[in-house]
Amino acid sequence: MSVSVESSGALLRRGRSTELVLLVATWVIISGFFILASLGAQGHIPANATSYLSVMVGISLGLHLAIRFLAPHSSQILIPIATMLNGVGFVEIARWNPPLASLQAFWYGVSAVAVVVTLLLVRRARDLDRFRFSSLAIAIILMLLPLVPHFGRRIGGARLWVVGSLSFQPVEIAKILLVFFFASYFASHRVLLSTPTQRFGPRLIVPPRVLIPILVAWGLSIGILGAENDIGFAMLLFTLFMGMLWVSTGLKTYVGLGIALFGVGGYVAYGLFPQVHSRIGFWLDPWSKANLHVSTQLIDGWFSLAAGGVTGTGLGLGQSGNIPHITSDMIFAAVGEELGFLGIILLLCLFVAFVGEGFAIAQRAHSDFIRLAATGLSMTMGLQAFFIMAGILRLLPFTGITLPFVAYGGSSLFANYIIVALLLRISDETNRPRRSGGEIVALTFADA
Repeated sequence: MSVSVESSGALLRRGRSTELVLLVATWVIISGFFILASLGAQGHIPANATSYLSVMVGISLGLHLAIRFLAPHSSQILIPIATMLNGVGFVEIARWNPPLASLQAFWYGVSAVAVVVTLLLVRRARDLDRFRFSSLAIAIILMLLPLVPHFGRRIGGARLWVVGSLSFQPVEIAKILLVFFFASYFASHRVLLSTPTQRFGPRLIVPPRVLIPILVAWGLSIGILGAENDIGFAMLLFTLFMGMLWVSTGLKTYVGLGIALFGVGGYVAYGLFPQVHSRIGFWLDPWSKANLHVSTQLIDGWFSLAAGGVTGTGLGLGQSGNIPHITSDMIFAAVGEELGFLGIILLLCLFVAFVGEGFAIAQRAHSDFIRLAATGLSMTMGLQAFFIMAGILRLLPFTGITLPFVAYGGSSLFANYIIVALLLRISDETNRPRRSGGEIVALTFADA
C-alpha cells in the first residue's frame, strides 16, 4: 500500500463515478421495464413514455450532481438503490393507474428537492443531538394532527391528516424524529441503561428511573397510533424502540422484556381495537365466512403471486388489476405476479443492500449518537419493508404499511428520501479524508 497526495478537486471529480455508473444502469433497466410493460398491456409504447422517462432520469441526474457538491464523500450506492426501487414501483403504478404515476413522478421531484434541502440544512449530523426533546415534541404533535377535527379523516381504516384533496401521513416524518430522540437518549444514558446497579430481590437491575422517560415517550406514541388505528406504524415504532435499546446496551434482558411487552400489548390491543381484532382474525383464518369479506384483498394477492411463479407472467401481462389498493398496499403482489419469484428476490436484495449499507455507515461513525441514529434510520427502512412483505405472505398479520420507495404514496416517498439524505450526510462525515497542508491525503493500493 502506498500513500499519494492529490488535490481535493481531482479527488472529487473522480470520486462519484461509481454512483453515476450505477444510475445509468438503473435508467437502462427501468426504461426497458417501462417499455415492456407498455407493450404487454397496450401493444404499443405510449406517447408520453419519453416525457415520463426523461423526468425520472433528469431528477435522478440532478440529485447526483447536487450530492457531488453537498456530500461528495458519501455512500455511492444509496441513491442508485432507492432509484431502482422507485423505478420498479413507478412501472407498476403506471401500468395499473397512469394518473397516480404522474403524481408519483411529482412526489419524486419533491423528494429530490427534500434531499438537497436536508443536505443544505444538516451540515453536521452530530448537531441534531442538541434537539432531543424538540424532536420528541414535534413528533408527538405530528402524530396528533390526524386527530384534529375537520383535518383528520379515516382512510382505509387508519386516520390521516387531510388538507383539501391532499392526504398526508405525519407519522412518516414523526418516525424519523423519534429515531433521533431514541438515539440521543440511549447514547447519553448508555452506561446507566447497560449497568445493573439497583437491587431487586436477589438480583441487580437497571434503575427504573432511567427507563421511565423513554417508556413514557414510547407508550404515548403507541397510544396515539392505536387511537388512529395505525397498527402498522405502532408495530414499527415498538420494534424500532426495542431494537435500538438492545443495540445500545447489548443486554439480552431487554429482548425478553420486549417480547413480554409485545405479548401484553398485543393482547390488550386485540381486546380494545376492532381493527387489530379483525386483522389477527383473518391472519389466522382468512378462509372463514366471518373473515372472507375483509381478507379478499390478501387472497387475491396470493393468487397473483401464485400466477407469477418463478419467472413471472411478464411485464404488462399480469391480471392483478382487481386487487384493491394494488398500487399502494398490494404493489408487492403486482411485482411478484409480473416479475415472479425472481422479481421478489430482486426487491429483497435491494432492501438488504440498502440496510446493510446503512449498518456499515453506522459502524464507521465516530460517536454513539451518530452510530445509533444511522442504525435506527436503517432499521426503519428494513422493518417497514419486512412488515408489509411478511404481511402479504402471511408470515405476520397484514398491516397495510407502505413498501418503501416502491408503493404509491407522497408522504412515504418524501420521508424515505429524507432518510437517504441523512444517511448520506452521516457517511459523508465519516468518509471524509484527513487534510494535510490544504490537500487531501488519499490512500491508494499498489501492487506489493
